[in-house]
Amino acid sequence: MRLITYGHACVRLESEGRALVIDPGTFSDTESALEGACYVLVTHEHPDHLDVEKLAAACARNPDLRVYLPPAALEQAPELGGAAITVEPGQRLTVAGFTLDVVGGQHAETYDGLPGCANVGFVVDGDVYHPGDSLFVPPLPVSTLLVPAAAPWLKLAEALDFVRSVKPVRAFPIHDATLNELGRQYFDSWLDFKGETEYARPRVGDPVTL
Repeated sequence: MRLITYGHACVRLESEGRALVIDPGTFSDTESALEGACYVLVTHEHPDHLDVEKLAAACARNPDLRVYLPPAALEQAPELGGAAITVEPGQRLTVAGFTLDVVGGQHAETYDGLPGCANVGFVVDGDVYHPGDSLFVPPLPVSTLLVPAAAPWLKLAEALDFVRSVKPVRAFPIHDATLNELGRQYFDSWLDFKGETEYARPRVGDPVTL
């Protein structure tokens, strides 16, 4: 399997000519991520994970495109129409030949119970875990963890605890569009120092073989 990051929370997984895109949002290179892909996973409704305008345009260009997302996210994106398929935590399904386990359920709290919206994570082929905006530890082992690096609901110690709790073979950062280069280096140095796993930052657009 190959993993390609497209900025912020957006990643693309490829295997044997099949492609799956997760969280193409407004902070990401959505057009490049979606090129040639027919299947999209969305963790929750926030624009940095769900660029409704660009995703709806992609659906209009490609009638075969399907978008898997929580029901609450679909309520915010009626433009997706019949391309949308809702998912719930606890489901296991096969999409584009990939086995998906849907986990989690709630967005991490920022303050005073906000944002209080649904958020699912996706474990792909028991290998890659994308948590969206949560630090939910899945009930099954994963090899590759995509760990959020910067968010109003996140501090560095929580990211480190998350990685240690999941215990992946390797970890890559996501959700870092609000960090400058110094901030990314700072996060990377701590994850490398205290993450207790193999840690690396892939270059945007460059595939990594898992």
